Amino acid sequence: MTPYIGREASKLWKRICAETTTEINLLADNWKYILTGLILQYIHGLAARGVHYLHRPGPTLQDVGFFLLPELGEDKAYISETVFTFAFLSFVMWTFHPFIFKSKKIYTVLVWCRVLAFLVASQFLRIITFYSTQLPGPNYHCREGSKLARLPHPKSVFEVLLINFPRGITHGCGDLIFSSHMIFTLVFVLTYQKYGTKRCIKQLGWLIAVVQSFLIIASRKHYTVDVTVAWYTVNLVVFFLDKKLPELPDRTGGASFLLPLSTRDKDSKTKEESHKLLNGNSVDPADWRQRTQVNGKTLDDANLVHADATAMNGP
Repeated sequence: MTPYIGREASKLWKRICAETTTEINLLADNWKYILTGLILQYIHGLAARGVHYLHRPGPTLQDVGFFLLPELGEDKAYISETVFTFAFLSFVMWTFHPFIFKSKKIYTVLVWCRVLAFLVASQFLRIITFYSTQLPGPNYHCREGSKLARLPHPKSVFEVLLINFPRGITHGCGDLIFSSHMIFTLVFVLTYQKYGTKRCIKQLGWLIAVVQSFLIIASRKHYTVDVTVAWYTVNLVVFFLDKKLPELPDRTGGASFLLPLSTRDKDSKTKEESHKLLNGNSVDPADWRQRTQVNGKTLDDANLVHADATAMNGP
């Protein structure tokens, strides 16, 4: 039993080291996209914090979802956050599964490049929307009489830049249309729908997205319109961006350590092929027969013998 565990641990360690090397190489080529995506996540949080200063509490708007779904109450508002946290952590762990499991379909760095692109595009539309019209927040801390419903003018720039993390993230007001929780949930579900391999998990992901939608409304964290707009906006954003972004290389064929060619490698390969063509050589490395020019024509060895015979026999 002990030798078996030792062998498996050794295999796992080699797999982790090999995958780490692969992902580091990919990160070296794509770090600008990852860094830009993370910076824009911070800018999105900054924008949500900024709209809180503009928020003015008022009567809760008439909402169909509020009529149909019973209110969970302030003491049970954690339920929706628990479901969201479960979905978030599950997706993050799945993106890192190539480091551990032998069967893999994705590269962690490349899949996060796509995820961040989907998130940034959706959040950009969200910022435009909630700054266009500020609605009175339905959440408990956003209602009239709550100390957090209105923010006093910031005393310094640092107060704004620090976003009062994490309380400023969880107790924001005014950033309603459309739901940020649903942006993350739907992007994760759609990504796994395309690159995941377990059908039951795909179905569970969609079920979690639907349950999350109902819980957000029942917790009075968003109006129904916020959740509804998120459903069709995020799906459309992912649909159109997915066609524009380069497709991920497939790893199911067993080429676990095969990296996609970088731009420099592609340019080098193109130049090499062009050089071969100009010299009259075949691009196929298996075809290395010598070429000779006769009367301005490029001939290989077989054609050269035929040309010599014709020249000796005359026309």
